[in-house]
Amino acid sequence: MSSYPWPMCSELKTLLLFLLAAALSCTPLRKLQDIRSGKVTLQISVPEDKPQEDSCEVDIDSIVGSLSEGPVIMNAIRDTDTGEMVATDVINASKVVARFRNVAERAGYVSIGFDVSVPAGMSDSRWQLKLYPEMRIQNDTVALEPLFITGEAYREGQMRGYQRYRKFMSSIITDTLDLIWVRQLEIFLERHFPQTYAMKTDSSLVSDPVAENLFGVTQADALEHYRRSIRIRHNERRKAMTGKMYDRYVKDPILTEGIRLDTILTTSDGDFIYRYVHTFRSRPALKKVVVGLSGEMYEDGESICHLPFPDDLTFYISSLSSMADMTPKFRMMILERTVYDNTKALIDFRQGSAEVDTSLSDNASELRRVIGCIDDVVGRREYELDSLVIMASCSPEGSFSHNAALSAARSDAVRDYLKDYVPVEWKPFLRTSAMPENWDQFRRIVANDTVIGIQARDRILAVTDDMTDPDCSEKKISTMPEYRYLREKVYPKLRSVSFDFHLHRAGMQKDTVHTTELDTVYMAGLDALKSLDYKRAVTLLRPYDDYNSALAFVSAGYDRSALDVLDRLDTDQARVCYLKAMVLSRLGVYEEAMKYYELSIARDPYMEHRANLDPEMHLLVNKRKTL
Repeated sequence: MSSYPWPMCSELKTLLLFLLAAALSCTPLRKLQDIRSGKVTLQISVPEDKPQEDSCEVDIDSIVGSLSEGPVIMNAIRDTDTGEMVATDVINASKVVARFRNVAERAGYVSIGFDVSVPAGMSDSRWQLKLYPEMRIQNDTVALEPLFITGEAYREGQMRGYQRYRKFMSSIITDTLDLIWVRQLEIFLERHFPQTYAMKTDSSLVSDPVAENLFGVTQADALEHYRRSIRIRHNERRKAMTGKMYDRYVKDPILTEGIRLDTILTTSDGDFIYRYVHTFRSRPALKKVVVGLSGEMYEDGESICHLPFPDDLTFYISSLSSMADMTPKFRMMILERTVYDNTKALIDFRQGSAEVDTSLSDNASELRRVIGCIDDVVGRREYELDSLVIMASCSPEGSFSHNAALSAARSDAVRDYLKDYVPVEWKPFLRTSAMPENWDQFRRIVANDTVIGIQARDRILAVTDDMTDPDCSEKKISTMPEYRYLREKVYPKLRSVSFDFHLHRAGMQKDTVHTTELDTVYMAGLDALKSLDYKRAVTLLRPYDDYNSALAFVSAGYDRSALDVLDRLDTDQARVCYLKAMVLSRLGVYEEAMKYYELSIARDPYMEHRANLDPEMHLLVNKRKTL
């Protein structure tokens, strides 16, 4: 007699066997075998490059909740008009059209976008996929923020680990009263120290010394006696084990920083696609970046599989700086045969003396500075000395005739001092002159003095208007209330020595020569443009009002300023027409932009290829294809 209530027909057996085989084929083990064999793989691809219409481009992101709130799942897309992330439950796949993409550098930055595709056969509720994109840029490898795709059961296991750890932490005693036999201690104090026990219900403040006298050593011993020593030791052991227990319970912590996405898959019946967008600072001479992807699969916090590497993506970088005109610029220079240079030193002399005293005031440092200037002139081999005129001046104190003789003597003394510090061939060219009283310098100092009042300043300057008799003028000033201030603060500045270097260019016969030299400022602006330092390029190139200055404005995003320059340039140049078309396209003047785009192609067919590299020109390119 059969054990089944009815006979099993062959068709039913076949159906059950088929369902069993289908179930076995979908087990995680079978999925893992397909992944390890390469049958199921990750993919990275560039999104389909086509204009967006009414729908917004899919740009998936995720929001990660805090541990206390639990994981939050939210997919989002970026609205192309507002740039904001908008919540959505729909993830659309992008069609793979190529493994490379041309992208543009703008304002010194490059933005690349690619899709990370995870097939359904790579997802399971008990798994977590950790995907690590990286960018190879020139000779560097830059790790991008990773992506975590977590199964629902895997996340539940992570949360259970946190719950177990929190339960362990809650078992650690933090209230010190729980570590004392409180009731037994109170009974002991009530029997043997009633006054101390009475403090239990006394709310008055007892100072530390009084309390110490009340307790005494015996009471301290009593407190130690009633401490729960075994519980304390057990509690301390638990404190020491917090790190170890965290590692035991939380095998795979939930990260909230340093990751791009951590999303939870509640179903595994469809592919998962994430639009990854990364913006970075460009580098000079950057031509391309390569993006690769690696990954690892985890179960219960342990790695179970290294995911096969998908093929790399290549992004070719185009920069407006490559359109710079690197032709050297020269400027006309007029060289004079004679060259003049001078310096002044405040060399102090004792009253009525012409001796050079290096220990007086700042004479030593001032003379060292003058000698340094002489050494600098000597080092200029392209110049030859005609004369070095040394002229000393005195303050108005004393008679003009006396000051005339004194200033001449001081000039001679400084010349004699410097003879030991100049080349032998210079000594015959040392000349002296004298300025008895430097009234012009006196007027300039008084006119700019902020201490002397306005009326007093005008009164002093009025005295110096007529200098037919300097002694009379000085006498009038000496009777003024401000004379002491003038003698102490202003007069010392008039006791100075000037040094005038009269030179000529070696081997030059004509008085003037016209020559050209490389414009270093302009070339520095071009270097800044090539180095993507657009603000500096604008600063340096702005005054030249040429094609490169317009390119600097365009690169820095100053479209109106660029258009102002381009309007003054000759449109016979293809690059000028192309830049003008780009700026007008940015400003939304498409009809006129199309006219200049056509002109640029007519003057140089390469501009049609160049337009494929610049996103501002895509609308014009597409419109031209339809014509």
